[in-house]
Amino acid sequence: KVRSKVISAIREYLDGKGYIEVETPILNIIPGGASARPFITFHNTLNLNMYLRIAPELYLKRLIVGGFEKVYELGRMFRNEGMSVKHNPEFTMIELYQAYADYNDMMRLTEEIYSHIADKLGIGWEITYQGQMVNLKPPYEKLTMVEAVKKYAGLDFDNLDAAQAKQILSKKGLDTEKSNTWGELLYLAFDQLVEDKLIQPTFVIDYPIEVSPLAKRKKDDPRLTERFEFFVMAREMGNAYSELNDPIDQKERLLRQAALREGGDEEAQMYDEDFVTALSYGMPPTGGLGLGVDRLVMLLTDSSSIRDVILFPTMKPKK
Repeated sequence: KVRSKVISAIREYLDGKGYIEVETPILNIIPGGASARPFITFHNTLNLNMYLRIAPELYLKRLIVGGFEKVYELGRMFRNEGMSVKHNPEFTMIELYQAYADYNDMMRLTEEIYSHIADKLGIGWEITYQGQMVNLKPPYEKLTMVEAVKKYAGLDFDNLDAAQAKQILSKKGLDTEKSNTWGELLYLAFDQLVEDKLIQPTFVIDYPIEVSPLAKRKKDDPRLTERFEFFVMAREMGNAYSELNDPIDQKERLLRQAALREGGDEEAQMYDEDFVTALSYGMPPTGGLGLGVDRLVMLLTDSSSIRDVILFPTMKPKK
């Protein structure tokens, strides 16, 4: 019942704000919109490999290019990755895009959606999750990734270059073999030393460009992007960008992703020439947001495992 009410509340809010609900392909020739390993299938009639979608992002952006100003999709995504109490390879997500908006607008929208859900479910602002109080009342704390690493790990990346950061993180026992740039090391420090400390609702903003191939660069620091992730109880609950709408920059970043994939990174994105062509026709400044439904339902129902909020979770059969 909670899951149904959450989905209804999200739809009610977005429909009231003028968003149009759409459906994009689940079978993709090129999976894109996220860094994830896809599931592979085979299309007999077309005689080609296809992929279950990892995100609807690149299709929804095509609709923005085509003149839709507010669109969203609420549906299943598929990522062929590990399973845990907070990860399931098949999951439900709401993803939306708004023309003439940026990641600041998406932060406000996130707070409004969570407020609307709390009101509709009548749960109040303070809830208890696994014995810990969580205050859902906006506004939520906002930290840059550099600030978060400094606050929780004691490392000031504003005063570290890549060599210094790599040496410090290696001494702390982190595997830095595949992290060489300042941005890669900043993200490694955040991922390994900070994320598990973000209990109350927190926006972590300004992600390194290396891990944000679809987000717009910050004007005052080209190493970073206008991106945030939203955390509650040490779990990522949402992800958002000021969307990259420069086709030349986008092409360069996707080609870099493709090179990483060729080098063995199965989560790196493929090059999508059709999407780059769409951007060349002109996409207005756009804000995009993805919110996980399953983890939100976990939070609201005090469920310890994501499998408890999915009706038919895939499990390994008994022998």
